Amino acid sequence: MQLAYCIFLCCICFSSKMAITILPFFQSNLNDCRKLSEDVQSAILAVATVYYWLPKGQGTTLRKMVRDATTEVVEGMIQLTETILSAPLESLSQEQLISTGGVWEACEQVSNLPRDNQAAVVSALAACLSVVKDALEEMERALVEGQDPYSDIMEDEELGFRGNRDTYWSEADRKLLSSCMGLMKASKACLKKVLGVVKAYGKADSPEQIAQLDDLADIANEISPSVDELALSMYPPMNQLAVRLNAAKLASVLKKVLEIAKTSHVCPPSEEGWVQFLTGAVDHNMNKIKNFTQGQL
Repeated sequence: MQLAYCIFLCCICFSSKMAITILPFFQSNLNDCRKLSEDVQSAILAVATVYYWLPKGQGTTLRKMVRDATTEVVEGMIQLTETILSAPLESLSQEQLISTGGVWEACEQVSNLPRDNQAAVVSALAACLSVVKDALEEMERALVEGQDPYSDIMEDEELGFRGNRDTYWSEADRKLLSSCMGLMKASKACLKKVLGVVKAYGKADSPEQIAQLDDLADIANEISPSVDELALSMYPPMNQLAVRLNAAKLASVLKKVLEIAKTSHVCPPSEEGWVQFLTGAVDHNMNKIKNFTQGQL
């Protein structure tokens, strides 16, 4: 099956690159237009057809990545063909050159596709981890920079408060933020640990192993959007009830990831310690968030 998949990747690259090699000469000889058109059509049909050679049993994560890469190639070819057909005869436009480069880039991405579902899940988890890291770093910068801009101004004698509180966090907000940041850090740690064990112990030798990897990838894909929703609700003016709801959603996703990882082949008994630790960290931060927001219910 590995050999068949490698042949599949070669077919996509060869067919696509053959097509973009002949397309720039599409208008060079009108007598060859029909033959070149047929060659292009055959190449694109080959690209679309070989995708279906990859059995579904090889993993949904792998198939999604192959599908996306194949789509990029086909859509790039459509765009390139349109630029050629819309240009004057015997001309080479900047748009044609850009489109040609785009198809070549898409073909190179095909060459770099993972070779099995384990590698595909590693790639997917790494992408999720990168997004969560960025969100965490952005929120850490916001906390450092988002000090009360009116801290040096006395309270207004008539209004009884300083300036526009919608532009900064109150002291009560910051207490809640601390636990929210703890939950976001647990998200990063969770993805990092799961990525590590999938790299070390993940296998794609049996349908059960492949399915377990897909389950991990599917639930891990929910971490990043959940982190983003929580982070957005943390900015001032803060709605503490919304923060609580988004935190609860993230905590639920994290505990599902940890449970799936624990019961899968990627987590031998020697790795169960960090699963328990992170589960405890998620519960600890979520309980603190509940306590801080109890009055909002």
